[in-house]
Amino acid sequence: MNKLLIAMALICSFVVKSQQNDIDDPDKKRNLIKVNLTSIAFRNFQFAYERTITKRFGVQVSYGFIPTGQVPLVDEYIKDEDINNIKMGGSNFTLEPRIYLGRGYGHGFYLAPYYRYSHFNIDNLTYNYRSEDPEHLGEKIPIAFTGKTNSNNVGLMIGAQWLLGRKDNWVLDVWFIGGHYGGATGTITGRSGRPLTAYEQDQLKQDIEDLDISLFDYKVTTNSNGAVIDLDSKWLGVRSGISFGYRF
Repeated sequence: MNKLLIAMALICSFVVKSQQNDIDDPDKKRNLIKVNLTSIAFRNFQFAYERTITKRFGVQVSYGFIPTGQVPLVDEYIKDEDINNIKMGGSNFTLEPRIYLGRGYGHGFYLAPYYRYSHFNIDNLTYNYRSEDPEHLGEKIPIAFTGKTNSNNVGLMIGAQWLLGRKDNWVLDVWFIGGHYGGATGTITGRSGRPLTAYEQDQLKQDIEDLDISLFDYKVTTNSNGAVIDLDSKWLGVRSGISFGYRF
């Protein structure tokens, strides 16, 4: 992660130096603050600050947070009727140098390599385990899972930004398409309502390994208190959206 940030900083320095002879922005409005409109539907509140350094180059940093609550569209990713009450919250940080190809100074089409760090808390994920131990056959045992995950991603985005109003004070930023590569690591611990027998521990391990959880690769260990799930997964993803803001 540190090597990636150093590399991006060197790229930013190189582009700034190469553009140092650009003509200054006539109205000196180099600061833009924005809110992501499309992410609000997913309870992900994202705010961004962009500084246009030269005509062709700017840097944006953004921060987002997800209040703890029910996971939107969870049924699309976890298809199992014995899993319910999933709640999640978290935050993310994005560093995004921008290279403007159009009119410049924050206006027009741009290319934006980016790095994003995300942190998630998983709370109150309940798995209704059904015992097949002959001594407890058919007994339903709720197991409550909690844990944390961290994600690092790098990618490239193509977008366009327009300055609106008589004084070009308002900003409309459209992310047409972005692609990224990264992954997540973390640990989720499940607590059983009662001590599990050796038979139940083996069965619980197999049940969790057989779950249809398409987003993650994971490893499961069990004990008398429940289970521990270690996540370590890579993926490809996409990014798009619309932001609106103010320029000053």
